[in-house]
Amino acid sequence: MKYKIVNINDTGDRSVLIIYTGGTFGMVQDTSGALAPFNFGKVVDRVPELRQLDIKLTVISFPKPIDSSNIGIQDWKDMAYIIEENYTQYDAFVILHGTDTMAYSASMLSYMLQGLNKPVIFTGAQMPIGSIRSDARENLITALEIASSHQNGVPTVSEVCVYFNFLLLRGSRSQKLRSSTFAAFESENYPLLAEAGIEIEFNYPALKSFDPSGKLKVINDLNPNVTILKIFPGITEHTVKSILSNPEIQGVVLESYGSGNTMKFDWFIQYLSEAINEGKIILNVSQCIGGEVEQGRYETSKKLNDIGVLSGGDITTEAAITKMMFLLGTENDKGKLKHGLTHTLAGEMDLVQD
Repeated sequence: MKYKIVNINDTGDRSVLIIYTGGTFGMVQDTSGALAPFNFGKVVDRVPELRQLDIKLTVISFPKPIDSSNIGIQDWKDMAYIIEENYTQYDAFVILHGTDTMAYSASMLSYMLQGLNKPVIFTGAQMPIGSIRSDARENLITALEIASSHQNGVPTVSEVCVYFNFLLLRGSRSQKLRSSTFAAFESENYPLLAEAGIEIEFNYPALKSFDPSGKLKVINDLNPNVTILKIFPGITEHTVKSILSNPEIQGVVLESYGSGNTMKFDWFIQYLSEAINEGKIILNVSQCIGGEVEQGRYETSKKLNDIGVLSGGDITTEAAITKMMFLLGTENDKGKLKHGLTHTLAGEMDLVQD
């Protein structure tokens, strides 16, 4: 893929590479009044405040901006490739991304960028940069300030994050919860990493510790043969069977009720058990935004333990499905695969099972 690279600011003692993938952020109205992507290399014309930042800024754009609804495995590989190729040249990276799948991308890159010890900050906007009331400017400027923050040459942030509407969240803990307000993202099961007010207040105990010996290694062997099975009252036997019996599927994220509860119907447990016996991996996560799976706490989830369903603890669905793609693509040993799914890889969950 041929990327477009534009230097937009050459002054400052820190350098940040802005990776523009597409999304609402970079939209302006064309002559017909319709929204269309603009030449992001000219972002400084839309956000002149960028000239006032004491940061060396470079923009690298995907040749064709992507609606985040169309984001897929190759796009994650492209983002990781850009970071890998430019890792030694820049102190930090800011990825401009559509909001709909930002939490998925932030989770996946958290796994793919092994040994990361620099900031990778995802941000975007609910309203296009061409709109008078757009949130794009504040999100971009503050994301850049966070990305360039350092103490004694050590970056304040050294992990994949999402910055949106004054909040900095761990990427693998973030979720888009709202589509009609600027407060689109939250992290219900993990504290804020920072909050931007008059000053940017970092929550240092919640931040990943900087590892001076960390060396970036990009792992991009991803397996797409996964699915999500969300249960609901009235779900039919045929529906469950058609999903679990699909021979192409290797991993299933089971979205259960509350703290991990499901129906006790014999047919439901039978199909889960048959899928596991066929070698499929099933990971139980909660449909609730907050809280966690406590498999076996109630009678309705005890049978899941008995047949070998794995507990996802407090992991989000976004982090769970991307983690399953990642581990199924990189780990052939079934025992290590199960261990990886029930232990944290990138701060995405608290649960530890042995």
